[in-house]
Amino acid sequence: MLEQQSVNEFLSHIISGENTVIVSISPQSRASLATYYGLTPLQVFKKLTGFLKSLGVKAVFDTSCSRDLSLIEACEEFVKCYKGQFSGENDQSKSSLPMLTSACPGWICYAEKTLGPYILPYISTVKSPQQAMGAIIKHHVCEKMGLVPEKIYHVTVMPCYDKKLEAVRDDFIFAVERQGETGKEAAGPRISEVDCVLTSGEMLDLFKMKNIDFMSLEEAPLDRLLTNVDDKDHLYGVRGGSGGYAETIFCYAAKQLYGKDIKGPLDFKILRNSDFREIYLEVLVANPFENPLVKGLYDEWLGKPGSDEAVKFIHTNYHHRERSLSSELSNW
Repeated sequence: MLEQQSVNEFLSHIISGENTVIVSISPQSRASLATYYGLTPLQVFKKLTGFLKSLGVKAVFDTSCSRDLSLIEACEEFVKCYKGQFSGENDQSKSSLPMLTSACPGWICYAEKTLGPYILPYISTVKSPQQAMGAIIKHHVCEKMGLVPEKIYHVTVMPCYDKKLEAVRDDFIFAVERQGETGKEAAGPRISEVDCVLTSGEMLDLFKMKNIDFMSLEEAPLDRLLTNVDDKDHLYGVRGGSGGYAETIFCYAAKQLYGKDIKGPLDFKILRNSDFREIYLEVLVANPFENPLVKGLYDEWLGKPGSDEAVKFIHTNYHHRERSLSSELSNW
């Protein structure tokens, strides 16, 4: 499976012309390449857009949009779990706090194989921005683009090789629903939300392979359908950074549960070290709920945060996995 996620595989799909190629770029990779070339992330994004489209890519999107969607779902999930602590309905909801969340598939792998049932009930079920973007493109945006999901080859550009492992998880492979002759839905081909992951370093390899002088590339207009960044480098929603999820969820929960409008940035208290921090609700940060792109996804597709449709497409499950050499390869 991992052999199918390479620069050569990416180029072969473009050359074949059998599928429409769409690329989603992470803000971390934009920032990494910006530092490498001494440019702004916006300049890198525009140059990448022009370069990829010159190869034959149909559209180039931005995963900070799906990050906001994942964050909204995490906010709603936390509030639901918190309320469950006091509902008295069942023990399952009461065991779901504290809520842990991570978009790092390496950490998820460690949790599944090493900690298992001890930690899995506490992990947020919301998909990472990469997989949320795959769900958006293959379950919703494909229709707006006049495409069918099985004819889309979705590529993401990510900062870490572990994202390749995440993309091939069975949880992120789905059967395309089709209308049968009787009018009822029938299962079609099974496809991945993300077909190929390229790292920031592999993008540098691609430039070398194509003899590209990145600095001389022209800046192309951005695709607006799923792009959070405007031409002034303004980013809707929440900016990246360690602790960003915790801060946004805390502010949302304070408003929903206690009617408190919190003014940020939050003042976390460091405990044993910088990895252990806490804050109490005694006291406005960037708000993903104001993101117009994400609002459109809820209006047109998901309905509202935490809805059945949102749970179906933007949430997942994690599983205890046996630690063995074969499982290292087969479970991811």
